[in-house]
Amino acid sequence: MKSTSLSLIAGAAALAAVTGFAALTAPGDGGTTEARAATRLPVERSSLLCPAPGLSDLAETTYTSFAPAGGSGGEAGAAELKQSTSATADEDGKKNEKGKKKADPEKPVVSLKEPGKPATAEASGADAPALVGTATGRLAPGWTTQQTTVVEAGGSRGLLGVSCTGPGTNFWFPAASTAKSREDYVHLTNPDDSAAVADIELYGPDGTLKSDVGEGITVPARSSVPVLISTLTSEAAEDVTVHVTTRTGRVGAVVRTADDATGSDWLAASADPAGTLVLPGIPADATSVRLVAFAPGDDDADLKVKLLGKSGAISPAGHEEIHVKSRMTAGVDLKDITRGEAGSLLLTPAEGGKGTPVVAALRVVRGKGDGQEVGYIPATGPVGAQATAADNRAKGSTLSLTAPGATATVKVIASAGSGGGEQTVKTYTVKGGTTLAVTPPVPSGLKGGYALTIRTESGGPVHAARTLSLPQNGVEMFTVQTLPYDGGTVEVPAAEQDLSVLDD
Repeated sequence: MKSTSLSLIAGAAALAAVTGFAALTAPGDGGTTEARAATRLPVERSSLLCPAPGLSDLAETTYTSFAPAGGSGGEAGAAELKQSTSATADEDGKKNEKGKKKADPEKPVVSLKEPGKPATAEASGADAPALVGTATGRLAPGWTTQQTTVVEAGGSRGLLGVSCTGPGTNFWFPAASTAKSREDYVHLTNPDDSAAVADIELYGPDGTLKSDVGEGITVPARSSVPVLISTLTSEAAEDVTVHVTTRTGRVGAVVRTADDATGSDWLAASADPAGTLVLPGIPADATSVRLVAFAPGDDDADLKVKLLGKSGAISPAGHEEIHVKSRMTAGVDLKDITRGEAGSLLLTPAEGGKGTPVVAALRVVRGKGDGQEVGYIPATGPVGAQATAADNRAKGSTLSLTAPGATATVKVIASAGSGGGEQTVKTYTVKGGTTLAVTPPVPSGLKGGYALTIRTESGGPVHAARTLSLPQNGVEMFTVQTLPYDGGTVEVPAAEQDLSVLDD
């Protein structure tokens, strides 16, 4: 056997030892090459991007960072979120226009030290920056951060919540708007060391909204760029679907909406286009629910609309089905569809339909008159093995669990508090075709905030959302975060080695 062949065999054996999947036998030994089945392993690195929360001098923002315990037995690692470069372009130590000393750009805004216990940080005012962060080692699997902002008064009034996003190249946002009463921004944040170039396309009820300035938007390295949607087109439309793609690089994308009458909140991206969609967690006391859907392909979509409530499914009178024309945004006012019972919306192909892929989101309003408050629920994927809502308080959280198919059992873990307290676990059974809305468990001896981790134990799939309510000055301020699978593990394919090709 030649020396080069020996080197290749040694290299293959070393690879097998590192991955731990292949069991090898040398050629001529009469053995066979065996390999373990594909398996899932915890991720070793994850990234999160939080948009700039600054809306008003009255804005008070809380960051809650969390990694579930038991995700990995690997190295300790770290999980830190730092200011984006765009917020720290001036020399360190200079003061901003209000005379406040700028923060050290290298010092983490929020740093998580251990899994199973959240870490929190706070920021005030309109100049709080976007954050860029990375988690490694045992803190990487399931790492989640929520950004929660309270603005008590003014045009940006509201409770704004968003789960900080991972970077990507393709995002859909139904339920945005270019109406005169709205002020919607797309926030683009680049986590990488080279510039990203993004395109923003807008689709209204009649198709593409003409724009000459939505193409080739440069997002500098480790920086964030907010883009006011209404400046991209001269056309005003109540319902607009925003499509963000990148030509080069990756970005995190999220839409911040503001309305003169109903306040502000973040609109997260819809799940990828699909023929069946679930939009979980409509509050029981919703006074207005508007469904916005978009079909990105060449075919129209005909969809059945059902509300999955505590007892089963109902079809909203007059809106049992919705027709969505190709590349046109469709909006339907479902009014007070819940009628005092929390529920989730299920969209499925109409009888004889093609199952055309669509994206969708709900615009939900609670309260009346001057007490109105808005929140958004995008279509979302199932919880799968695990999903987490990072920011929960002693009061004000509602967890919605929806099983659109088979009955399912889920385990809900209330973590230790950021300032103290002991983990609490509770199991729930969700009947098929229903939504179960519960006040989630609270850690015993809780101090500070805590996280909720949901794990599917049997049956399913289960789709989930958490509503956080923080009443302010007579307004039932709220925000809803959907809880799709956290991507804490990755499937590693089986490895097979055939070393007979190296035999001389």
